[in-house]
Amino acid sequence: MKTGLSKNLWLSRVEQYPILLYLFKWVLITALVGGVIGSASALLLYSLKWATDFRESHLWMIALLPIGGLLIGLMYHYCGGTATRGNNFLLEEIRTPRNIIPFKMAPLVFIGTVLTHLFGGSAGREGTGVQMGGAISDFISRRFHMRPYNRKIMVQIGISAGFASIFGTPLAGAVFGLEVVIIGRMRYDAILPIFLSAFFANFACHLWGVEHTIYNMAQVPELNVQSLLWVLLASVFFGVVAMLFSRSIKIWGSLAKRFIKYPPLQPFVGGICIALCVWLLGTTRYIGLGVPVIVESFTQEQMWYDFILKLLFTTFTIGVGFKGGEVTPLFFVGATLGSAMAAFMPLPVSFLAGLGFVAVFAGATNTPIACTLMGIELFGADAGIFLGIACVTAYLFSGHTGIYTAQVVGSPKHMSYWKKKGHTL
Repeated sequence: MKTGLSKNLWLSRVEQYPILLYLFKWVLITALVGGVIGSASALLLYSLKWATDFRESHLWMIALLPIGGLLIGLMYHYCGGTATRGNNFLLEEIRTPRNIIPFKMAPLVFIGTVLTHLFGGSAGREGTGVQMGGAISDFISRRFHMRPYNRKIMVQIGISAGFASIFGTPLAGAVFGLEVVIIGRMRYDAILPIFLSAFFANFACHLWGVEHTIYNMAQVPELNVQSLLWVLLASVFFGVVAMLFSRSIKIWGSLAKRFIKYPPLQPFVGGICIALCVWLLGTTRYIGLGVPVIVESFTQEQMWYDFILKLLFTTFTIGVGFKGGEVTPLFFVGATLGSAMAAFMPLPVSFLAGLGFVAVFAGATNTPIACTLMGIELFGADAGIFLGIACVTAYLFSGHTGIYTAQVVGSPKHMSYWKKKGHTL
């Protein structure tokens, strides 16, 4: 009996040796990759702050948006190559690696995003951070001559590190990199390096003195059936709006390609339309990141049309070829929609704004777990169960659509999807 027990204990110890080496290897690699990506994110955040401040103090810059669009269009048309496919290219390379992710993706999307914000386009920053992270991590994997399997992990590391450092949410960033690739499924073989990279990237970004925006969910309702029912009702709207957001980008993109055959002219003409709309509305409220409006949504009820105008401005901006992300505008859409709902729902303004903030994002990206964790990181654990229910409900009601067209369905949101596709249950 003692001999057998001793043998089992010895085997259990031996099994930990390769795991220890695995841990040591990925700590070193992710510290390097996370440090570089976190620094790149810090540079992006500082650059976008400068671009926004300069534009707001020189509003005549918005009249030059068509020129900025033309510059972006020419840059991507003649220099972009596979980099023009953006986030979708990264997702495809994680599932089935075929091509080298060009390092030029990082500077191209960086310059394109800064130009978009400088001249007044409505876009975010998540897509930029993710693409920069993917390009940087793949470049490092080639320098280390990594095998294809580890290269896939490196691309996921880049996505998570970029997301975590851009928003200051390392836990959500890590899970986002696991959850975003395939709808309804997560692979755990990359979980350690992804979590490590999210930590190091966020840490590096903060070392550069970056301060992420603080959103205050001042009140959380009691946990009871009435509150639950109101949250479910609000989340249905969040999911439907997320679906409209995703589909609108495709609609604007298809119209631009249909009527304007030369790609560089698509953002040029689109820039004219956006600049004219800003002039007609007489406000810059719906362009750029819109962070001040998001913060305001947590303290004041917003107008019912705010989320509609931001949705239209952003989907048009991205659809015609300007660069940036969709996530911060999704925060704007969700927060203003939730805030406006406080007019007829017996729930606190800040609570509804916080639910919309993460739930619309969850529905548009098909990442309910990551968005729940983001809500907890941003607003605290008191609202955790409500945030989870809102994100999952919005995820279901957004349908099998999303802002990332390269996502594939690994597990359907409901069985009727398989029936529609002709599968036998």
